[in-house]
Amino acid sequence: MQTQTTPPGKVWLITGTSSGFGRSIAEEVLARGDRVVATARDPRALDELVALAPDRVHAARLDVTRPAEVTRVVAEAAARFGAVDVLVNNAGFSIIGAVEETGEAELRATLETMFFGAVAMTRAVLPAMRERRAGTIVQITSVGGLMTSPGFGAYCAAKHALEALSESLAAEVAPFGVRVLIVEPGAFRTSLFGGAFRSMPALDAYAATVGPTRAYVTSMAGKQPGDPAKAARAIVDAVAAGAPALRLPLGADAVTAIRGKLAQVTADVDRGEPIAIATAFDRS
Repeated sequence: MQTQTTPPGKVWLITGTSSGFGRSIAEEVLARGDRVVATARDPRALDELVALAPDRVHAARLDVTRPAEVTRVVAEAAARFGAVDVLVNNAGFSIIGAVEETGEAELRATLETMFFGAVAMTRAVLPAMRERRAGTIVQITSVGGLMTSPGFGAYCAAKHALEALSESLAAEVAPFGVRVLIVEPGAFRTSLFGGAFRSMPALDAYAATVGPTRAYVTSMAGKQPGDPAKAARAIVDAVAAGAPALRLPLGADAVTAIRGKLAQVTADVDRGEPIAIATAFDRS
């Protein structure tokens, strides 16, 4: 492994860089002169990215569910470019199916990649970030990290879990100068819609509830309103600004959906407040 020979600049380690947000973020980072450790299960999918700036891109094979590969990639990043300044946990996939339609193996695979894999990457880079008292961890969750719809239970469970852990993480690492940014995109024009969904076998019983969700993801493929390149610019800008807010919703649909969820939660709390207060011990 060669030691650092490239000009100074931030070092970004991005998972799931073969397409979608991962690829767009990598391209934006390179356009700004920074360096990228780009990862994918099949590194050949990164050839075009490497060709953009061979001296500033290190392509690596990575399955985030394999601890040995996580350790290896972080070590490769340090050997090639030095310390990782920004980790972007982006690797994932889309899955649709009612809870009853989703098998145990599929549910566990979803959590393994989009929750446990992201946690493993985070834990791998944190010691060096703490020691340097600097660094940013970007968690690409989703509007589904705060709300859900029929058929998205497995996907949103992983995203909800990552958001919860990231909130705790942000408070834990702030004293060390490490920032956390939770990115919550709505529908963006990536390959995650349409045929890319891992679709669970449909049961007739859920045609009325999950059926419309299945139809939506099929009809919206290639028509999503969000531009991944603009999202990438917003994410890189937020990191450059020091990640001043914990959350970064992206897309008008995300903002509308999140506000709707917060209003629903507020209404439930208001409705249940008298019952909640009444559960205290009676004053003697």
